Amino acid sequence: MRPVSRSFGSRGMLPAFSNLAEFRVKKFDGHDDEVNCVAFSPDFTRMATGSDDFNVRIFNTENCQLIHNVTGHNGAVRCVAISRDTVYFASGSYDKTIQIRQVSDASLCHMLKGHDKSVEVIMFSPDTKTLCSGSWDRSAILWNVKSGSMIACLVGHGGLVQSLAFSPQGVHIATGSWDFLVRVWCQKGHYLTGKDWVLTNTSDDQKEIIPLYTPKPSHILKKHTGNVHSVSFFNDDILASGSWDKTVCVWNLSNNQLLHCLTGHKSWVQAVAFSQDGSHLVSASDDDTIRIWTTFNGRCKKILAAMTEDIRHCAFTADGRLITSGADNELHFSFS
Repeated sequence: MRPVSRSFGSRGMLPAFSNLAEFRVKKFDGHDDEVNCVAFSPDFTRMATGSDDFNVRIFNTENCQLIHNVTGHNGAVRCVAISRDTVYFASGSYDKTIQIRQVSDASLCHMLKGHDKSVEVIMFSPDTKTLCSGSWDRSAILWNVKSGSMIACLVGHGGLVQSLAFSPQGVHIATGSWDFLVRVWCQKGHYLTGKDWVLTNTSDDQKEIIPLYTPKPSHILKKHTGNVHSVSFFNDDILASGSWDKTVCVWNLSNNQLLHCLTGHKSWVQAVAFSQDGSHLVSASDDDTIRIWTTFNGRCKKILAAMTEDIRHCAFTADGRLITSGADNELHFSFS
């Protein structure tokens, strides 16, 4: 295996690393049932939560104030996302639909229909032009955010699509599934041959014919022996995946190699994320620990006791602070 240290940022200091164990906890309440999902704006000042009570709530994380309480779904809200420019937020539901709304006033932009079963994961592309959704129907769908049109259907997984991520430049999309596989899709090229699908969307006053292409994956990554619950890119080549097999895998897509299989967690890995410079990777598990790994050599640098239950999200902010969140009907948001 060739050295890959040049693929990552500085291996020296992670900002505020010495303070990673000094957690402060904020609490956000108001949902009437279990909180299933949480998402943050890039500056972490806005937070979206989705619940079994069918509602989405948007909070100001600085003062813990509720900004919007959004109704409209007819089933549990399984996933939420906020666009990088903080203009839109989206929610996916057990009712098989996706809603795209304005962050400013929570007005509905589009109600997206295309999945046959519950929508379990959604994410905006880095340029906010595209939304990707994954479902129990074993497919992922790419949507045009501006028009609400379906762009492409990513098919091939043998189980629920549980996780997805765009690479920073939007070149790749990774999907993780209950079939234990990670599939990586290129938004340009790698298309299946044959006749493109054609989808007819019907609205109140017009019918729209939309060409639909079905790309094939550029990579199929095989190592996990459990459901792939989280995927995260550092750059267009380096990808991490966290699984219910208790491991985290780090992959180099440029040469299709597994760089590291990180072991140590005693239970399901629910979330993974890279630091801003790619030098460190964080993983959160149902074993009530958060592990900080050095990316280039795969060593565990620090083990933290989780301060939240049922961790839904973990991420590094630009200044190196670690963000985690856990949920029941009262959401706990911890940061270093």
